[in-house]
Amino acid sequence: MANSSADANAFKAAAAAGQVGIDPDAAQAVLNKIRTGKDAVESLLAGAGTLAQPPKLGDNPVGNAMAAKFVQRADGGGDSYAAALQNLLDQYSAAEEGIVTAMARYHEMDQAAADPFRNA
Repeated sequence: MANSSADANAFKAAAAAGQVGIDPDAAQAVLNKIRTGKDAVESLLAGAGTLAQPPKLGDNPVGNAMAAKFVQRADGGGDSYAAALQNLLDQYSAAEEGIVTAMARYHEMDQAAADPFRNA
């Protein structure tokens, strides 16, 4: 996932720097799919805390340790379900911001390309 995050952020940075422009009409379908995915991940993330209920594995040291690890993995830090969802949400957000910026840059690039012909 680290490469996907880096790729989304690189695209976002390139769009912000004016290196990328995307025709808004062509990009709208992609943007809608990204927003749909982002909404789904946000919904899953909102419900992730409900998974952090300790399973009933018996009142013994092994059962207690396993139950505690389950709770940490469901809603804790590190490699938890919630952390994975947050990472995915961050990637969706970066891609969305990059596309929106690239859509805006498209108009700027189009205007800049047409300017020499207007002044001639």
